[in-house]
Amino acid sequence: MSSKILVVDDDTSFCLMLQTFLQKKGFEVTNAFTAKDAVDIIKAEKFDIVLTDIRLPDSDGLQVLKTVKEISFDTQVILMTGYTDIKTAVNSMKLGAYDYVGKPINPDEILHTINAALKKTNIQDTKPVAPQKAVATESVQFVKGISNHSNQLHEYISLVAPTNMSVLIIGDSGTGKEYIAHSIHMQSKRHAKPFIAVDCGAIPKELASSEFFGHLKGSFTGAINDKIGHFEAANGGTIFLDEVGNLSYDVQVQLLRALQERKVKPIGSNQEIKVDIRVIAATNEDLAEAVKRGDFREDLYHRLNEFCIQVPKLSERKNDLMIFANHFLAQANDDLEKDVIGFSDDVTDLFKNYEWPGNLREMKNIIKRSVLLTKSDYVTIDVLPLEMLESPEKQVTYSLYSQQDEETAIRQALEKTNYNKSKAAIMLDIDRKTLYNKLKLYNIEL
Repeated sequence: MSSKILVVDDDTSFCLMLQTFLQKKGFEVTNAFTAKDAVDIIKAEKFDIVLTDIRLPDSDGLQVLKTVKEISFDTQVILMTGYTDIKTAVNSMKLGAYDYVGKPINPDEILHTINAALKKTNIQDTKPVAPQKAVATESVQFVKGISNHSNQLHEYISLVAPTNMSVLIIGDSGTGKEYIAHSIHMQSKRHAKPFIAVDCGAIPKELASSEFFGHLKGSFTGAINDKIGHFEAANGGTIFLDEVGNLSYDVQVQLLRALQERKVKPIGSNQEIKVDIRVIAATNEDLAEAVKRGDFREDLYHRLNEFCIQVPKLSERKNDLMIFANHFLAQANDDLEKDVIGFSDDVTDLFKNYEWPGNLREMKNIIKRSVLLTKSDYVTIDVLPLEMLESPEKQVTYSLYSQQDEETAIRQALEKTNYNKSKAAIMLDIDRKTLYNKLKLYNIEL
């Protein structure tokens, strides 16, 4: 089993790079960027090592040290310090710190210190143990930022997760709505039960009943086997209805009935099946406006909207930008088996000033592509897509649902992008599947 390390440092880039380095050495690593976050994490989870900077924005490493020793005396604390803090670091040894290391950090030195601390508490045998590779799961890929937007978002998640309330997540495409839904599920009492994600925009109207409620063999042409629907598959757990605004009116009626009665009847069956599910829905559309237009049932809207979470755009989360960027860099390094250290200064400046119309999804894709093309230690501006280098006034975006004439908005976006559907979808703030559905609706042929 991998040893668990908590790294506490307000330098997010350094913190995430150290996390990547230690994970490659076989450790399970969690990051905290403030003393308060560190204390909250320490109270909730036991760590073998806490590696903390002495200087933190809201407190200091000594307070973290005291808290660790009060909660888990066996946990070893290693302090990171600049030259001017050496005397403080030495004094901290009297408070129970295992050791201190000077900045800038030498990777081999910190690794040696960590292994020595682990041996002291008999967490590792004296014989070398082959490190286990850290496995990233969906539940730990949801990165917590440090901005006010992030703090409020996570406060809402923590408040609503333990309840059985239906949650409606509203946000632009690529803002991480499914990760939020999964985080709510994992923090709920249903976390040991299934989490079933359904892309409502990808379900044809004719197959919706079968997809949601299942069918019996022979109940219609093509039903060659029994099929369990999404509602039954999610029984006891959570069903996540992504892009719920794309459901046809007829399907909305069926969905509302199932949610109200908590019963489903597979096609071809006379037996109703009771289901105990929690519903989380997401959309990039203004459903309240869709209700006014008559495109979305008001009773279903209120059924889904017991608690609403508005997800901010990436461009509104300036303080979180490089946290996400470094997280995606670590993922790309792992996926592509590369060791890119970070981003050049001009790339960092560009990231902070770019509008990110595709939000987190766009950032993740751009960084992965850039890491693939990077031949040095740092991602440089020459490997970034050309559209990122355009002046801000050329970065025109459209909001599909703010237009009275959807068809006109779609045609304009297609013309602006030379009929590139992926770029047009980003420009319209919708996903590609939604765009395809709209193209069919308005008989727009390319």
